[in-house]
Amino acid sequence: MTKHKTTHQFLITRVENAQDLPLPSRATISSAGMDLYANITEPTTINPMEFKLIPAGIKVAIPKYHEIQVRPRSGLAVTHGINVVLGTIDEDYRGEIGIILINHSTTPYTITRGDRIAQMVLTPISYQVPVEIDEEEFELFTTDRGDNGFGSTGIEMQ
Repeated sequence: MTKHKTTHQFLITRVENAQDLPLPSRATISSAGMDLYANITEPTTINPMEFKLIPAGIKVAIPKYHEIQVRPRSGLAVTHGINVVLGTIDEDYRGEIGIILINHSTTPYTITRGDRIAQMVLTPISYQVPVEIDEEEFELFTTDRGDNGFGSTGIEMQ
């Protein structure tokens, strides 16, 4: 096998007990996210308002200046109230990816081996270093919006 000394490619491997699971894949050629699959041996039930860490059966070597964002699958969220605790996988992490799921519904939900449980998006990042300036100097960088937050564009938070 070829040795990859740098991570300019998106490399992936299945963990030993996940060889039968599919690799992450996009539902369509234009999908941003790649589906992740449950690497569990027994069905796992998530009760209402309960969190569970579900292994995804893969390890990744993320390209330099990138991260993976873990996001929910919209079908699970709208149909069953199953959501993902959003997460970032840093480019230097090499362990098995785990997905934190939460059940926002009023009924238990059972996950079985190989279920699509989340999606991952490979995203470029910028390593900017914060530079502290005083408030007077900060005023030179004002915008039309300024410090107007929630509701400032005419949409009120409910």
